[in-house]
Amino acid sequence: MRKVLFFLAGIMIMLTYSCGNQGWKKNQKISENSIIQADDGTISLTLENAAFYSNTKNPSGNTAEWSVVISQPGRYGVWLASATKDTVDLSYTNSVKITMLDNHLEVIPEADKIIQNSGDVTYPFYRADSYMGSFFISEPGVYNIQVISEKVIQREAKNEPRYQADNTRLMSVILKPNTR
Repeated sequence: MRKVLFFLAGIMIMLTYSCGNQGWKKNQKISENSIIQADDGTISLTLENAAFYSNTKNPSGNTAEWSVVISQPGRYGVWLASATKDTVDLSYTNSVKITMLDNHLEVIPEADKIIQNSGDVTYPFYRADSYMGSFFISEPGVYNIQVISEKVIQREAKNEPRYQADNTRLMSVILKPNTR
């Protein structure tokens, strides 16, 4: 009889924990700095809205991070938007790393799409979008997305002479829902 009671108590504890865990996911706290997914499913993460870590001695470790509220689960194409003067060579010295949970993308960006007359940039720059891969998001919730690249530059540093000479600047990470 004692074994049966322990077994039932164990099942009750597991059920209580799993139900409580589901409730927590539905009621996750959204910080005031979280980026909310657009109605069309697109998520645009600009550097102006990111939390930063910068390393002037080794800029390849520069990091931008966002808290994102995703309401529509599914597969998302991940794009990197850059402002560039040279649409043939984006001049990324190192690969760009983008992470979300256990998903890691690492690519040296190429100009997969040139956006003509983009309102995001002014002459002599053009907007070049680079396909980085895709993420699968299984359920709605609040997620952290991080990008690591030497092209992650804080707003205040963009006016420094060494960054003014750059031919390419990272502008944003864009997640677009795959409709297939």
